[in-house]
Amino acid sequence: MQGLPHALVHDAVARALREDVGLGDVTTLACIPPNHAARALLRARQPLVLCGVALAIEAFHQLSPNIAILSAAMDGSRLALGDPALVLEGPARALLTAERTALNFVQRLSGVATLASRFVEAIHGTRARILDTRKTTPGWRLLEKHAVACGGASNHRVGLWDMLLIKDNHLAALAHESPNPVAAAIHRARSLYPSLRVEVEADSLAQVRLAADAGADIILLDNMPPDTLREAVAIVAGRCLTEASGGVTLQSVRAIAETGVDFISSGAITHSAPAADLALDFA
Repeated sequence: MQGLPHALVHDAVARALREDVGLGDVTTLACIPPNHAARALLRARQPLVLCGVALAIEAFHQLSPNIAILSAAMDGSRLALGDPALVLEGPARALLTAERTALNFVQRLSGVATLASRFVEAIHGTRARILDTRKTTPGWRLLEKHAVACGGASNHRVGLWDMLLIKDNHLAALAHESPNPVAAAIHRARSLYPSLRVEVEADSLAQVRLAADAGADIILLDNMPPDTLREAVAIVAGRCLTEASGGVTLQSVRAIAETGVDFISSGAITHSAPAADLALDFA
């Protein structure tokens, strides 16, 4: 994915600020004079891969365009403990009111980017590439897929519209189709959407053979142990791409990559990424 569109950033931040600020930040309004200025640093409190800078800046600027950005690290930057992601200066009220919204975006997205980078590092030197999935926070899909890319992994399909993925329940619904459910599904997919890639989920070596013989572009090898994955790669023999999926962890991903699969997808990158530790400190 490319950088985030400004309209997406603006709208996401506006919704978050409405949710948080409501009728007003009563603590800040009560305690901080309207003309008070401050300097603040958004710092990493752990080593991390940074993501969400544009959203943080947008949060501050939506509350005050007079906040100056003195320095800003780029999404995808690797920060060490204590490194600044942003240095800001301007109205103290706006800095305080936007603080949590800015941090929510940067902590969540940097967490995804950092975990993605760990998966990528774990398989370094193999042919495999790490993919994300559609297991994303509702409303945050493009943000989280941007974070995955910042971490060095690759995006799978964005939604249901940009690629065909024939899964087990699709095949179950076609159980009595001729010559077999896999071939029937691939034929129908090619007929209706000839320009889109067709991927088929296989949970057995028999299904792998059927999908490869029927001309799938990619075969998703579902919850197969490494020895079975090697057999599947041998059956495919370069006729299509292979993707291992299901229960992939940082502990298992290297062994999976060494089986020769082309891709490894992991929903954990987005649905289970811990928030990265960053904080806004007033200087």
